[in-house]
Amino acid sequence: MSAGTTRAARRWSWETWVIGAGIALLVLYCLAPFYWMFVSSLKGPGEITGNALWPDDPTLVNYRGVFGGQNNFGYAVRNSVIIAVSTTALAMIIAIFSGYALARLRFRGRNLVLALILACSMFPGVAIVTPLYQLFADWGWIDEYQAMVVPNISFALPLAIFVLTTFFREMPWDLEEAARVDGCGPVGAFVRVILPIAAPGVVTTALLVFFAAWNEYLISSVVSITLASNPVTVALAKFAGDSEFQQPFGSQMAAGVVVTVPLVILVLLFQKRIVKGLAAGGYR
Repeated sequence: MSAGTTRAARRWSWETWVIGAGIALLVLYCLAPFYWMFVSSLKGPGEITGNALWPDDPTLVNYRGVFGGQNNFGYAVRNSVIIAVSTTALAMIIAIFSGYALARLRFRGRNLVLALILACSMFPGVAIVTPLYQLFADWGWIDEYQAMVVPNISFALPLAIFVLTTFFREMPWDLEEAARVDGCGPVGAFVRVILPIAAPGVVTTALLVFFAAWNEYLISSVVSITLASNPVTVALAKFAGDSEFQQPFGSQMAAGVVVTVPLVILVLLFQKRIVKGLAAGGYR
């Protein structure tokens, strides 16, 4: 091995260590809150206010408190599933067709339309809370699922349409033309050729919409009043302790773990498609 190759190997090794240390710090930074939440969920009433990195006597009493007593957290999980799935399904139907139209159709002002859609995402959510409450109160939507699904769709659509439009623009349109030559109509070519190719981008966008709807709190805290419609974010804020002078920190931490686990499972299940979709969109 020559001297130049040896120096290059040493430099590469040093750079590798720096990159590895940076990645380790980033992972530690991202996982530290979840670890602290999990550890706190295992602490009993006597340890919950301590700073120990692991409880001396781990217990599941906080998890039993989440689904028992006056919290009724199971109803909140059911409500969040209904709201998040409905939001994702409706938003993706609109976003897929909108993104395809903006990418495929040639008309004047196409980029302006896309810019206006993106501009809608710049409105601060808190600015429209009061008008939305008054509107939904007039319609009788307060404490109903649609009072959360409709705003969630409007918040998620700008990013979803932008991502899918970027994805559709870089797709090989020759395949669509070939499908139409073979006898497929516009709908058939879209469903049988374009949509399967766009699956990584569609799955990635759907997961982003689902996560946003699952974690939404601002609108839900205003339009969701009772247990019949409270999502998990609102139910967490309403957790009560054994007495009015006790803060239910342990139960809140346990509930946080419960509502985070489904998101982690979804990411692990669709990890390859998410990475493929994000990489494809970023490259293009």
